Amino acid sequence: MHGMWRDGNHFELLPEAALFLPTMFQAVDRARHSVLIELYLMESGRLATAMIGSLLRAVERGVSVLLLLDGYGAMGLASADRQRLEEGGVALRFFNPLGMQSLVRNLTRDHRKLVVVDGEEAFTGGFGAVDEFLDAWYEVAMRIEGPVVADWVRLFCRLWDSPMSRGPGRASLVRGLELAARHRKGYRGMRGRVVWGQGYRYQAIRHSLHHRVSTASQRLWICTPYFVPTFTLRRRLAQAARRGVDVRLLLPGEVHDHPGVRYAGQRFYGRLLRAGVRIFEFQPTFIHAKFSLADDWVSLGSCNFDHWSLQWNLEANQEVEDRRFATEVAGLFERNFASSREIDPEAWSRRPRLQRLREWLYGILDGMLTRLR
Repeated sequence: MHGMWRDGNHFELLPEAALFLPTMFQAVDRARHSVLIELYLMESGRLATAMIGSLLRAVERGVSVLLLLDGYGAMGLASADRQRLEEGGVALRFFNPLGMQSLVRNLTRDHRKLVVVDGEEAFTGGFGAVDEFLDAWYEVAMRIEGPVVADWVRLFCRLWDSPMSRGPGRASLVRGLELAARHRKGYRGMRGRVVWGQGYRYQAIRHSLHHRVSTASQRLWICTPYFVPTFTLRRRLAQAARRGVDVRLLLPGEVHDHPGVRYAGQRFYGRLLRAGVRIFEFQPTFIHAKFSLADDWVSLGSCNFDHWSLQWNLEANQEVEDRRFATEVAGLFERNFASSREIDPEAWSRRPRLQRLREWLYGILDGMLTRLR
């Protein structure tokens, strides 16, 4: 599913937590009417404590604060922190808390990341409220203003009110917020739309990416932390490289929170390299960002483009079609390529036996998990 393309927006790229975290906190501190937050990961720690403090201050100013967390991703949030939020007046709900009724249903997670302030400005990216985002993980976010913010509000409200979201949070707040989503005039005319995916049912993010991969004429650069692409995506990437498109993948190096996923994805390197795809492994830290660039089109948000994201999770990305924004994103890619090690095709073909064994073992495991669906 996806929203309509809307003109008259303004998008600001916020690379790295040192930039996007203060910007988001400042926005929440300016809130006058409402703050909507939807996150997959939230664990007790320095960042969660700072966020809770900011939300409680907003409530004290008379702001309606709605916080929607994933039932699994927020398991690390201590009961004392949950209590502080609820006693402080934050409307708190959990999406799909783990249960014994249906084990398959437990696999459906809300992986979206969203902050909306006063229905006027929104933030999305791959962030969460866990301390890794303070220094250990490299992440990218964006600030959104304009007509497209109302689509993000609608997306949030639909899930808040769904039977899958549980909690004492006040439902009546949402009706007014959806109607109140507003935008100020005077944005530079940037074109954008919200695209979302809900497991098997709605795969608009994947269809949109496939379409861009197939139609890109100059460049196709993808950054994803969990590179376990479907057969269709692998084939289309190889085809794009063969027809002369500059295809590059920006992937994590050895610093990884799930090394097995990296090995499972590395089994596809050889074929992609032979087709002319360039692969860069980021060296400084674990790169957790998810953003793509095809000519002048950008997609940035929560979706990892792996089997899991596309088959089970609720995901949402902001798409932008604008040359100025694309140039900024290309600059960010270039800086990250410079901090990466490019995989040399010839050296890769001579990689040690132990590395091949790891790829094979984790590849089998990945195949078994994929067939679970």
